[in-house]
Amino acid sequence: MDSDSPSRREQVRQLVRAALEEKLGAAAATEAPVDESVKDVITEADVRSVPPGGSLLVRGDAIITPAAQDLIRDRAIAVSRRERSAPQARGRLIAVGADHGGYEMKEQLKTLLAELGYRHRDFGTNSGDAVDYPDFAHAVARAVADGACDLGIIIDGAGIGSCMTANKVPGVRAALCYDEATARNSREHNFANVLTLGGKMISPEEMRAVVRAWLSTDEGEERHRRRVAKLMAIERQYLR
Repeated sequence: MDSDSPSRREQVRQLVRAALEEKLGAAAATEAPVDESVKDVITEADVRSVPPGGSLLVRGDAIITPAAQDLIRDRAIAVSRRERSAPQARGRLIAVGADHGGYEMKEQLKTLLAELGYRHRDFGTNSGDAVDYPDFAHAVARAVADGACDLGIIIDGAGIGSCMTANKVPGVRAALCYDEATARNSREHNFANVLTLGGKMISPEEMRAVVRAWLSTDEGEERHRRRVAKLMAIERQYLR
């Protein structure tokens, strides 16, 4: 099936909607919120990037300026707050997905997540038959961007294509990691919310080590937060 066909896009929406209902009891997922959760202070300029009736995601302890609050009321914008992730946050919901090259490792990943106390939502694929990696990477990335899942992990043969796909979704910061050092760095320095892995490039033992390191590493200090805010500002320049 064409990965950009209307039927495939509708399948992705349905999968994300189901995950959101599972996590939040929400009726449905609509458009992804504008993610400003790396900022300490939300200004009027930040709010202007949110369409009327849209939604804005901010840090749990972020300060919203009075002018920004006025604009939020005028535009009927829904504001939700995201608490900083904590290491080994048991019970959090992880979106997982893979193409045929990562299917076998995805099944092993699900077992590991259960051992670590995480819940998961499987976005496929469900066999070793050949499929198109963008379909499954898109579904996982959309689930994270919409807040239906807390974090995402995607596996394909090399991990590269899924990383490229996931980073096309606004609000996603996907990182291809191949050892514990890159896994920790992507979380601490870059606040990665999606991890991609190469199922043909690393062993099951290496996968377990990378995932453990990635999930147990918290987002870093303020100097990293400022840089990630710049990264997200660049993304917004090109959104249409």
